[in-house]
Amino acid sequence: MKDAVDRLTPLGVMVLALLAEGDMHPYEMIRLLRIRRDDRLVAITNGTMYHTVGRLERAGLLAEVGVDRAGNRPERTTYTVTDAGAAAVTEWVRRELPRVDRPSEFRVALAEAHNLGRDEVVDLLRARREALTAAQAALTDGHDLACAKGVPAQYLLEVDRDLTLLSAELAWLDELLTRLAHPDFLWGAGEPSERYLAQRKAARL
Repeated sequence: MKDAVDRLTPLGVMVLALLAEGDMHPYEMIRLLRIRRDDRLVAITNGTMYHTVGRLERAGLLAEVGVDRAGNRPERTTYTVTDAGAAAVTEWVRRELPRVDRPSEFRVALAEAHNLGRDEVVDLLRARREALTAAQAALTDGHDLACAKGVPAQYLLEVDRDLTLLSAELAWLDELLTRLAHPDFLWGAGEPSERYLAQRKAARL
C-alpha cells in the first residue's frame, strides 16, 4: 500500500476519488473535473488523463468494467475504483493533510478531506496548525535577527510575504476548526444533490 500511495500524483488521487462517486470513462472525468473547476488544482489534458488512468490500472487501483460506443463517437472504456484504489486515496489524504512543505498536494488533500471521518480530519488539521505555528516562529526569529543585523528591508520582502501568508492561513485554519466542531457543519457522504446530478449529466454528454 505504501508504494501505491507514494506513486500517486494529485491528478491520480482526484481520478480515484471521482470513481468512488461512480464508474466513468476518462472523457467524463475530464469534463466533470472542469465543470467543478478542479482544473484550478491540477493540470488536466487528454494526454495526462489517459496516462494517469493507464498508470492507475497497471497499479491495480482502478479496473476496466466495460466499453461502449454511442453513435459516431469512438469507443469509451469505463473504469471503476478498486478496494486498493479507495484505500490509497484515504491514505494519501491522511499523509498530505498535515504536511506544510507540499502546498499543491495540500490543496488536493483538502479538496478530498471529506473521504476521511470528521474527527480524524480535525486531528490532522490540528497537527498542521502546530507545524505552521512552528514555521511561523522560526521565520519570525530569522526575520528579527536579520533586522537586528541591519539587513535592508528590500532583501526581506519574500520573508515578509511568507509571514503574512502564514498568519492568514493560521487564521483561516482556526476558523475552519471551529466550523468543523459544530454539528450543523455537514460532513461525509449524503444523498446526491440536484446540482451534483446535473453536473454528472452534463459531463456525460
